[in-house]
Parts: sequence; structure tokens; C-alpha cells
Amino acid sequence: MPAVDVDDRGSLPTVVAPEGAAAGTVRARPVLSVTTAPAGFEGEGFPVRRAFAGVERSLLDPFVHMDQMGEVEYAPGEPKGTPWHPHRGFETVTYMIDGTFQHQDSIGGGGTIANGATQWMTAGSGILHIERPPEDLVASGGLFHGIQLWVNLPRAEKMTPPRYQDIGAGRVALLTTPDGGALVRLIAGDLAGHAGPGATHSPMAMVHASVSPGAVLVLPWRTDFNALVYVLAGRGTVGEERRPVQTGQLAVLGSGDTVVAAASQGQESRSPQLELLLLGGRPIREPVYAYGPFVMNTREEVAQAFEDYQAGRLGSIPAGHLGS
Repeated sequence: MPAVDVDDRGSLPTVVAPEGAAAGTVRARPVLSVTTAPAGFEGEGFPVRRAFAGVERSLLDPFVHMDQMGEVEYAPGEPKGTPWHPHRGFETVTYMIDGTFQHQDSIGGGGTIANGATQWMTAGSGILHIERPPEDLVASGGLFHGIQLWVNLPRAEKMTPPRYQDIGAGRVALLTTPDGGALVRLIAGDLAGHAGPGATHSPMAMVHASVSPGAVLVLPWRTDFNALVYVLAGRGTVGEERRPVQTGQLAVLGSGDTVVAAASQGQESRSPQLELLLLGGRPIREPVYAYGPFVMNTREEVAQAFEDYQAGRLGSIPAGHLGS
């Protein structure tokens, strides 16, 4: 880990900390809480960490749910996926760090997500989809590691037409810090004048950063966004108060102008850098009723989604589909 890397960070555009950061006139976001993701299983039985477990929903808004899938080294015959299932009312973002997943949906979207690629699916008014490892990976086994994130849609856009985005690894904006101590992959949103390739309904940013041992990462962060820092692998600290964090922990940050993180000097051999997923979004501040595969505003709307699914109004599984 990670799949997308560069040999010479000096050749990349630089993310510069806001003016006044060194003088102390720019506020680093404080750490409000650090939680540890419990382990569980999803779909047909692949291991996940529930990154948002135990965190108040208002602090996550506009994000609803996030699983770290793996990191796991599958033996031959072990790789698993999900069966065909519906969604409505939000967006699913699948970011593959290592390994390969196949996707297919009821609106014709799909393909292979591999090694640094992202699949961005707007469920909107309703969609059916499936995600599973390709047959050759099932036969051979291998490394599997990724993230699935659910991003809420505001009430006015919950019934928007479904959309699929295939964001290949080569489209991700690669940036670095002035000292070259971090590689910053901007998947969606804007960061210091740089734009990620993901098109989002809810204004947000999604960043995967690799921070070298002993290095400090200082990123400007929109003041109208919240800020979440999830540790994919490694050890380090978050915030100017240097709150310790490690693999599988989520730090929720308060208000301010920058996100600050630092990598411990000593890292594990299998994870030589501190790997962070940074998320921020403008809170929607609407009621949320999430149940199963649906994220709506009320219980009645979720009940309607189940009725529509059972009546076949969320789409149909295409002929020659994955899993057949």
C-alpha cells in the first residue's frame, strides 16, 4: 500500500499552508474525539472496519457510513463480494487502494476498479448494483484493501437520476508538501487551488495522504466543511495538540483553517508510512433516516423505497450480469 505512488515527489505541484500558519494567526483544527472502528463483515463475508461507529451523526454530516475493506491477503478461493442489492437517496464511493473489484449496475455503469481507482455511484432515485472480485482473483487469491463511503444527498436531490463515474487511478490529482514529506492524492473537491476529478452533489473533499516517518502534513481546509481524519495504516498524531492515532481510528476535528497530522518516526514494516483518509463536507443539516440500503429523510420515505424496490421500480438486473 498504496497502489498510486511516485518516485520523485519533487516533480509534483505543492500544497502550501495558508499565510499566517507559521505565525499562529491561522487556526489548526482541534481534535474533538478519537474512536476505534470495530471489526465486522459485509456482503458475502469480507472483513471490514466500521469507521464511523460510535460517532454522533451530526459530526459526520454529510457523510453517513464508511467501511475500510481489508486490508486482507486472501488465499485462493477466499475473495468475496456483495450480491445484487438496491440503493436510494445517497452516493456510494468505492476507493480501491490495493486489489481489484468489479462493479455492474442497472443503468449500464460498471467496470473494473483496481489499484488506486474510484467508483462514484449516485444512487439518487434508485439503482441496483453488485460488487465482487473478478474470477481470476477468486482463483488466485491476493491482496484486497479499499474504502466504501456513503455520502448523503440533500432532500431536493434525493430523487435525482442515478449516475456512475469511473475515476481511474491516473486521473487522481497528485500533490505534495513543500518538504516532500507527504504524497497527497486528491480524489474529489478543491485543495489550495487544485481540483480532484470526482463530481459531487454535496460539496465535499476526499484526500488520501501518505506521510513519511517524522514528517508533518498541514493542509488548508474550507472553514464551512467539517473535517474527519481516518487512519488507514500506521501511527502518528492529529492536531497541534498531537493526539496519538493509529490504524483503524477516526479523529473528528473542530472548526479552524487547517488540518494537521504527523507521522511517528517508527512505523511497522508492512506500513512504512502513515496512511490517512481525510474527508470534509458542507453539512446538509436535514433529518436523516437510514435503514438498510436506503438513506432518506423520514421513515415513510424508506418504507416507500422498500415498496418501490419490491415492485421493480428501482431498476432491473441486466441480462448476462455479474453473478449469473
